[in-house]
Amino acid sequence: MAKIKLRYVKSYINRHRKVDHYFRRRGQKLVRLPGLPGSDEFMLAYNTALGAPVAQAKIEPGATRTKPGTVAALITRHIASGAFQIARGSTQVQYMRILNMLRDQFGDLAIGKLERAHIKLMLEGKAATPTVARTMLRILRLLIVDAIDSGFRRDDPSIGLKVKLPKSDGFPTWEDDEIERFETAYPLGTKERMALALLLNFAARCSDVVQVGPGNVRGDELTYVQKKTGAKLTIPMLDETATAIDAMGTSAHLVFLVNDNGAAFNEESFSKWFRKRCRAIGLDRASPTGKKLSPHGLRKAACVRLAHAGCSTKEIAAISGHKSLHEIERYTRDAEQARLARSAMARLREQKKNGA
Repeated sequence: MAKIKLRYVKSYINRHRKVDHYFRRRGQKLVRLPGLPGSDEFMLAYNTALGAPVAQAKIEPGATRTKPGTVAALITRHIASGAFQIARGSTQVQYMRILNMLRDQFGDLAIGKLERAHIKLMLEGKAATPTVARTMLRILRLLIVDAIDSGFRRDDPSIGLKVKLPKSDGFPTWEDDEIERFETAYPLGTKERMALALLLNFAARCSDVVQVGPGNVRGDELTYVQKKTGAKLTIPMLDETATAIDAMGTSAHLVFLVNDNGAAFNEESFSKWFRKRCRAIGLDRASPTGKKLSPHGLRKAACVRLAHAGCSTKEIAAISGHKSLHEIERYTRDAEQARLARSAMARLREQKKNGA
C-alpha cells in the first residue's frame, strides 16, 4: 500500500499502542487529525489546518502578508464562513483542494484586478478535467460575490463563462446478469451480499448505506434520513433484504456494514471496498467515458427495476429520495417504450401466426 506523505503531519504511537496523527507547523496551534491519512475526515482537517493563518513571532523585512482584498484573504474568509462549515464533508474536501490550489497560484492577486482573461486561463488549465474546471468556476464566483459585497470590486468578470461537460450517462447501470454474477460469487452470509441487498433494494447512496443499522429497522420497514438531502424515508423491506441481513447473524455494531477492523465505513472507503470486490470477480465493465461499475450503478439499477415493474415517477422517488424527477422520468419513459414495443411485436407475431 502506498504511503501518503503530507507536509507538517507528524505521527506518534499513543499509550494505547495506536497511531495518532497531528498537524504540526511552527507558529500554529497543534491540531489532531482524525481518521486515517487520505480519508475524507482526515483530508478535511488537514486542508483546514493548512489554510489556517500562521502566527508570526518575528516579521522579517519584506515578508509577505495576507492583504485584505486579495484572493488569499477571500479564501480564508470563505473557509471560515457558515456556508462552507455546514457543507457535506466530501464537498468540503473537494472545495479545499481547489481553494488551496487557487491560494498557492493566485493568492497574492488583488481580487479587484482579476480579469476575465485570468479566469479563462485558469479554466483552460483544467481543460483535461472539466468537472474540476466547473467546480473552480463555481468557487471563483463565490469569491467574486464576496468581493463585490465587501466593496473590493464592482463587477463580476465571470458572467457568461461556462464549462461544458462531455455528455455522459454517468456510472453504468448494472444489468441483471451482472447482479446475478455478484450474488453467485458472494452468497448469503457474506458482507458483500448484504451490501448488494441494501444498495439495490433501497436504491440507496453509499453515504446512506454506511449509516444504517439494526436501529433503523422497525418491523418489516427501514427508516433513515438521507445524508445528502435530509429527507426522511421509510421503506418496506423485501424478503431477500431481510434474509441477507439475518444471514449475517447478530451483531453488536450500530451499523450493518463495518470494515475489516470492525469500524464503520465512511462513504469513500465503502465505495473503494465495494469496487474492489467487484474487480475481484471480474465485474469491471466501463461506460464509454471510462466509468466502471460502482455502488451508484446499483442505485440506478434499482430505479430501472421499479420502472419496469410499472411504478410511477413519484413511487420511484419515494424509494430513492430523488429531489429532481428528471432522471426518474427517463427511467419510466424507457420502461414504457420497452413495454409498448413488446406489446406491438406480440401483436405482429400473433397476426403472422394466424396468417393474416
